[in-house]
Amino acid sequence: GLKPMLSTIRDFFERNIGGGPAQDPHSIELATAALLVEVMRIDAGTTAAERAAVQRAIREKFGLSEAETSALIALAEEEMRNATDYYQFTSLINQRFSQAQKERVLELMWRVAYADSVIDAHEQHLMRKIAALLHLPDSAYIAAKLRARDAAPE
Repeated sequence: GLKPMLSTIRDFFERNIGGGPAQDPHSIELATAALLVEVMRIDAGTTAAERAAVQRAIREKFGLSEAETSALIALAEEEMRNATDYYQFTSLINQRFSQAQKERVLELMWRVAYADSVIDAHEQHLMRKIAALLHLPDSAYIAAKLRARDAAPE
């Protein structure tokens, strides 16, 4: 089943990326992926375009292989299903990422949102919430949105 596979994936990431479980069970990669997955999940249906955008964003940001990326996304989806709020993810990102890196996370989230060409109210609300949790000012929020929009395929 999925559960044993996911714990294997989790072990893999802790060994290869997280620096071992002692350091942090929620690696920064997982936290970032979870937020990207949430953008994909939050509107009515997950489109293939959105899923592709999540994969592309994660591969670009963390330089993972196709297989590692798929594994990370599966793990992130599992984490998001079990999460009660976004704080566990955003607090880690706040600890580990610079302001510029946090803006980049928001930009990647916007890219996923733009992947299906429609930004819906749920996505908009989620972005606002995450921007607030990451202590990003309005100017950064808008800049990230515009960069993502300009990068969106026509």
